[in-house]
Amino acid sequence: MRTKEFINKEVLDGNIKIIGRVHEIIFDEDSFEITDIVIKKTGFSEQIRDSENVIPVEMVKTIGDKVLLKGEEDI
Repeated sequence: MRTKEFINKEVLDGNIKIIGRVHEIIFDEDSFEITDIVIKKTGFSEQIRDSENVIPVEMVKTIGDKVLLKGEEDI
């Protein structure tokens, strides 16, 4: 998957609730591996506050049409 295909994908938490969209990808400068994804929350009230969350890539369960994060049962 190309980086530009990953940006703007919807992100779902372990309960399949939409928590935002991928806004940015953080890479390790030495290995060029993805270490974190930055999620920008969606919704009108969140746009006013411009809130972002940094999620370690280890918390990602699957990437497809959407990004699904691991739930408590996966940890």
